[in-house]
Amino acid sequence: MTGMFDLSGRVAVVTGANTGIGQAIALALAGAGADIAAVGRTPATETAAKVTALGRRAILVAADLSTIEPVDRIVAETLESLGGLDILVNNAGIIRRADSVDFTEADWDAVIDTNLKSVFFLAQAAGRHMITNGRGKIINIASMLTFQGGIRVPSYTASKSGVGGLTKLLANEWSARGINVNAIAPGYIATNNTDALRADPDRNASILGRIPAGRWGDAADLGGAAVFLASSASDYVDGHILAVDGGWLAR
Repeated sequence: MTGMFDLSGRVAVVTGANTGIGQAIALALAGAGADIAAVGRTPATETAAKVTALGRRAILVAADLSTIEPVDRIVAETLESLGGLDILVNNAGIIRRADSVDFTEADWDAVIDTNLKSVFFLAQAAGRHMITNGRGKIINIASMLTFQGGIRVPSYTASKSGVGGLTKLLANEWSARGINVNAIAPGYIATNNTDALRADPDRNASILGRIPAGRWGDAADLGGAAVFLASSASDYVDGHILAVDGGWLAR
């Protein structure tokens, strides 16, 4: 059974790999045997060091995914340095908070460009390579707000709803060509993106009160789901959005 989850010889690109969820997923994939191209606006040096400590290769790819300019370069540098591209984890994302009546066009565009536009075009670039090889795994990072509306984060909600739809569309187009496209929807995870929520006593209490597991998630809680969706164990899983949420959606 463990062989189904073995990623030995596979190469994974993980965006936003310098911290939080991206770092945790990169380490989980490396722990299962994958080599890692760690993509980030700031160098993911800590992540790379931890990957190499696990006995896997790691490269740093500097890329600001607020535009699609670095997309082709990410794929090219990964292929040149690591010799392949088998897994893509589209994790990089940002959030902007304001009441909808006050939300600015700049904050709308910044979030949509990073969280949705770059996700599609990086999937496209990786997908072209994977289709040529006849196999590949693409894992998008969705959100609870792929399913729900939230408050005070209109562009984030729109972007993550779009990630859910895009995941299904790409699965429809590419599944028969050997590419599994799925998503992970993290619940409320203790990262820098949720600092503001955890610092607000009322919001923190209301969130914790709804989570059946009774705690905020840790980024490492997402590792098993990522390994599953990156491995042959998920070869007949397509267009699925896997919630890792401590039971939030079941409440």
